[in-house]
Amino acid sequence: MFDRLTEHRRKLHRIPELDFDLPKTRAYVESALSTLPCELVPAGRTGLCAYFDAGKPDTMAFRSDMDALPIAEANVCDYASEHPGKMHACGHDGHMAILLGFAEELSRRAGALPRNALLIFQAAEETAGGAFDICESGVFEKYGVSNVFGLHLWPGREKGAIVCRKGAFMAEARMPRVDVFGKSVHAAVASKGLDALLAGARFVEKAYDMERAAFPGDVTRLLKFNMFRSGTATNVISAHSVIRGTMRCFEDAVRERLEEGLRAVAAEIERESGCRFEIDLSEGCPAVRNDSALFDRFRDVLCGRADSRLPDGDDGKAFSFIEAAEPMMTSEDFSVYQRKAPGVFFHLGLGRVAPLHSVDFDFDESVLRVGVGAFLRLFYGV
Repeated sequence: MFDRLTEHRRKLHRIPELDFDLPKTRAYVESALSTLPCELVPAGRTGLCAYFDAGKPDTMAFRSDMDALPIAEANVCDYASEHPGKMHACGHDGHMAILLGFAEELSRRAGALPRNALLIFQAAEETAGGAFDICESGVFEKYGVSNVFGLHLWPGREKGAIVCRKGAFMAEARMPRVDVFGKSVHAAVASKGLDALLAGARFVEKAYDMERAAFPGDVTRLLKFNMFRSGTATNVISAHSVIRGTMRCFEDAVRERLEEGLRAVAAEIERESGCRFEIDLSEGCPAVRNDSALFDRFRDVLCGRADSRLPDGDDGKAFSFIEAAEPMMTSEDFSVYQRKAPGVFFHLGLGRVAPLHSVDFDFDESVLRVGVGAFLRLFYGV
C-alpha cells in the first residue's frame, strides 16, 4: 500500500492546478479509479465521485479536495511541481492519495463491504466553491448518503495522530469588502473634497471598537482588516478606498451581530464624513461542527473501544487520538457537506514540518497509511 500511496501523492504533486480548472488532476484520479469495481460519477463542474455499490440500504461518504495554491514551490526534489507558480502547499495531493488508496482497499474487499461507499473528489476547496458545487449536483440524495467523513493533513500535531473534537471544530469564514467613495480634489483645497482615505481609516478603527464592545470575552470570534488601498497621488485627496479582511466565528448569531455592527459603523462614518460606503459580506463557509453522536462513535471506533467488525488486516489497536480542547479559527468547506448529512472532519498530524501554504511545505508520506487505515476502520465500524 505504501508504494502505491507514495506514487499517487508524488504524481499528483507534480501537476498542481487551481480552483475548478483541474484537467490533469481530474484525469489522473479518473484513470486511477477506472480499473476498480465502482461507478464513476461526474459531480458539478469538475468534481468526480466513485460509488461502490454493496447492495446495502445506507451509504457512507468520504471526501478529498483536488485543487492546489498559486504558490511557487521552493522544494528541490524529484516530485516538485512542474507547473510554475502553482503548488500543492496544503496537502491536497496527500488527501487524494489517501482516498485513492482507500478506494483500492475497498476494491480488494468488494465482496464483503458492510455498506455502500461514495468517494468524493472535490474541486475548489481553497476558493470555497467546490463543496457547494458537489452538494448542488444531487449526489447525496441520489446515493442515500447517511454520514460523511473527511480529513486534513496538519503540521504541528503529533505525526500520525488523529485530532478532532465534538461540536465546533473549525470556524465560519466571511471576507468583508468595504468600498468608500469620496470626492477627489487637490490636497491644498482639501476642505472642498471628501476624503475616502480618512473615512476608511476611521471605519477600521471604529469597527474594531464595535467588535470588542459587542461580545463578552468568552465569545470566540475574529474580525481583522488586512488590506487597504486608497488614493492615486501624494497631493490629491483620495476618492476611493478599498478595505478587505476576514471575519470568523462559530455561531450564526455572532456572525449576524458582526454584520449588523459593520453596517452601523459604516452608516455612522457616512454621516460624519459625507463619503458613501458599500459593504459586501461574501457568503463563505459555515463553521465545521462535528455531529455529537457520530463523533462519540468515531472516537470509540478509532480508539479501539467499540464492539464492531474490523476490516481484514486491522489488528484492532487504538489510533493515536487527541481530542482538541478548543476550536480553530481556520475554515474548511467540508462544513457544507455537514448540512447535507451528519459528518465528522478531523486532522491527521504531520509532526514538525513547514506550515500549510508555505513554499517549502512537505511531509513524511508514511502518515498516508494512517489516513487509509482510519477511513477503513470508520467504514466498517461506525
